[in-house]
Amino acid sequence: MPVLKKSEFVELFNEMYQPVKNYVYYKTGDMEVAEDVVQDTFVKIWEKREEIRPKTVKALLYTIAGNLCKNRFEHQQVVFEFANNYKHEFNNSSPEFELELKEFEAKLQGAIEKLNEKNRTVFLMNRIDGLTYKQIAENLELSVKAVEKRMKNALSELKETIEYKI
Repeated sequence: MPVLKKSEFVELFNEMYQPVKNYVYYKTGDMEVAEDVVQDTFVKIWEKREEIRPKTVKALLYTIAGNLCKNRFEHQQVVFEFANNYKHEFNNSSPEFELELKEFEAKLQGAIEKLNEKNRTVFLMNRIDGLTYKQIAENLELSVKAVEKRMKNALSELKETIEYKI
């Protein structure tokens, strides 16, 4: 079985660090967590370099990063809920517009968060990262048709949720 060489690892790191970090950021919503997870992902790749097939290493990056995200997701949710439940609303000088804007942003963020993880990931990789369906399919080891279906589902869910809430 081929071993991932140091030069190949460096090339992989330079090429995939930012896309994998963005992928993790879309899943977690936290740039610091994204930095930590992507670094841990590359450490795991390096540690397992003797077992990795170079042909599938890019997809493996996303798989490892996704699994690491799942390990942190519950913690992030608890912190988020705590922050929302214990915010003090002592600032009476904020204009009504800012309040409405915050409510809309919360509704939009909530709508994106309510998407199932597969649809949300495809949606954010396309809309934020600017990846094509083909690139997303390659990164997630899916068919282009599967990516198209997930995007269609994401857009339908967002439209329905936002129209219902607003």
